[in-house]
Amino acid sequence: MALTRKGSRLITVDGTTYRWRVRHKPTYAQGLCWTPLTYAVEAAGGEGPGTTLVVTTDRTHPGNWLLVDPGSVRPEHVADAIREARERGWDPARQGSPFPLDRSAAFRSPH
Repeated sequence: MALTRKGSRLITVDGTTYRWRVRHKPTYAQGLCWTPLTYAVEAAGGEGPGTTLVVTTDRTHPGNWLLVDPGSVRPEHVADAIREARERGWDPARQGSPFPLDRSAAFRSPH
């Protein structure tokens, strides 16, 4: 499934352009700060949708309902995640199930 263009951002990493997007509304668990923020990345070009990278961060969702400071997902964080996923075998051109990258080791729920 391809990411929607609306609300997504482009980033070029090592000569390849990717599209990334944070879900606008938090899931129920993200809204209560039980689970961390996730975002999706895919190759921006190509003939069809390939494998989507799903990155789990160590931050809370910016739309959380507890007003906990979320920090931010900056382009350099996305670039680092893309490079790490590529090293671990993510091929954005190959079709298949989403490729998970868990970077949530430092996540702590405020409860």
